[in-house]
Amino acid sequence: MDLGLKDRVYLVTGATRGLGFATARELAAEGAKVIVTGRTERAAAEAAERLGEGAVGVAADNADPDAADRLVTTAYDRHGRLDGVMISVGGPPPGSFESNTDDQWRSSFESVFLGAVRLARTAAGRLTEGGVIGFVLSGSVHEPIAGLTISNGLRPGLAGFAKSLANELGPRGIRVVGLLPGRIATDRIRELEALAEDPEAARERGSAAIPLRRYGTPEEFGRAAAFLLSPAASYVTGVMLPIDGGARHGF
Repeated sequence: MDLGLKDRVYLVTGATRGLGFATARELAAEGAKVIVTGRTERAAAEAAERLGEGAVGVAADNADPDAADRLVTTAYDRHGRLDGVMISVGGPPPGSFESNTDDQWRSSFESVFLGAVRLARTAAGRLTEGGVIGFVLSGSVHEPIAGLTISNGLRPGLAGFAKSLANELGPRGIRVVGLLPGRIATDRIRELEALAEDPEAARERGSAAIPLRRYGTPEEFGRAAAFLLSPAASYVTGVMLPIDGGARHGF
């Protein structure tokens, strides 16, 4: 299937590694031009180099109020258009309601929630018919994940915003989608497993709870994301798609 991505322009945040990079890699492989962001110029530049010709790296902090306008403007300055954005941000710090501090909640809100809202709002103001806004969220949208209280609080709210945005932008022909990764073998998952008393046993338990009996790969996530961002998914909007090996059993 031709996804229709050749020469389209996408902005992917948090794309120096993990799910953001996997998404950018699949978009680029299909012929899209991608602008990827990272916390430092070096990290962003290295990611763009790995993606090949047509990729541009830009340093950006999601919590920076000026970042959204700068990123969208970069797309138009470089390519004269913007067809979509994929908003992927790092996970909030782990912890419980007792251990997470006000500062952790505040900084996570600024980056994970408000930064995502700001970029979506800015992109929506410049996208035209056929444009798309994607959010990398989490299975915590539906069920809380033990030890990730801040994420459990912020991700469902962001999913609600995405659904509202889909209704508001639909009449303009702009789609909004959310992706809910389950256990994907990324550095983030490995870091969380390392907090367990027995990381290997934690991984075995996690795999056993998945109908496919294994963790997903970043490549599998990236392919699903590239499809949803592409014109091939032109009648898909307002959905939160689990990419979790069947862990939610279709519900």
